[in-house]
Amino acid sequence: MRRNHIFVFEMKRLFTDQMNRSVEVAWPPKRIVSLVPSQTELLYDLGLHNEVVGQTLFCIHPPEMHELKPRIGGTKNVNIETVAALQPDLIIGNKEENDRQTIEALAKLYPVWMSNIQTLEDALEMINLIGELVNRPTEAQLIASTIQQSFSTLLANSQQPTVKSVYLIWRKPWMAAGHDTFINDMLNRLGFHNVAQSLDSRYPEITDQQIQSFQPDVIFLSSEPYPFKAKHIEELQAICPQATIKLVDGELFSWYGSRLVHSVAYFKELLISIC
Repeated sequence: MRRNHIFVFEMKRLFTDQMNRSVEVAWPPKRIVSLVPSQTELLYDLGLHNEVVGQTLFCIHPPEMHELKPRIGGTKNVNIETVAALQPDLIIGNKEENDRQTIEALAKLYPVWMSNIQTLEDALEMINLIGELVNRPTEAQLIASTIQQSFSTLLANSQQPTVKSVYLIWRKPWMAAGHDTFINDMLNRLGFHNVAQSLDSRYPEITDQQIQSFQPDVIFLSSEPYPFKAKHIEELQAICPQATIKLVDGELFSWYGSRLVHSVAYFKELLISIC
């Protein structure tokens, strides 16, 4: 008896990531490990609930996936053995958020696609590139265009940022978001001049005296990575009694994936509360 045979050929495609690296991927990928919370959320919003097989401890959106999916460690301390057990055919990371040595080790074993994001334009490019990478281009284009349209309504505010601001991300020591950071780009688009962008480091440590010397009009206290609370407002107010001090949602300032769909509405409410 003659038997019919079905042959399945694996299709491979070559992609270029945002670090200008060539990455060959079995396409479309079926087993994805994501090393960055904002990009993990993007993958789910693209409809890849089954394809994402592993994520970090900090990939908290959506919460049901955070509870369900295997966790491969933090963004800086990925457990390579746990990743290996998941048998990924694609790993997605980020230049800033992930440890270079870990990424280099993983790239010897698996296709690793890296983002590199400092501006809104970089984020929109990343969304569309990942859409192509995971075979969801239409869905990605819709998310990116929605974000782009919403941010266009802030254009008037971003022409000449003049209101001096400091955006703090850590305490003991104080650390701020500085130049060439996504947060800095967000501040400028909101019409704030980030005084910490003049310092050498992208995330500089600063003293009480430096904060005083900046004479900021507004000090933002981020909800992440340091969990600033209302009690810290009093501490900063003693240093800068003239400043307006606001607790802000760090995710909406620094997550550069699909969460940006919600950022502009939040920013507009924030601006009203400051003015």
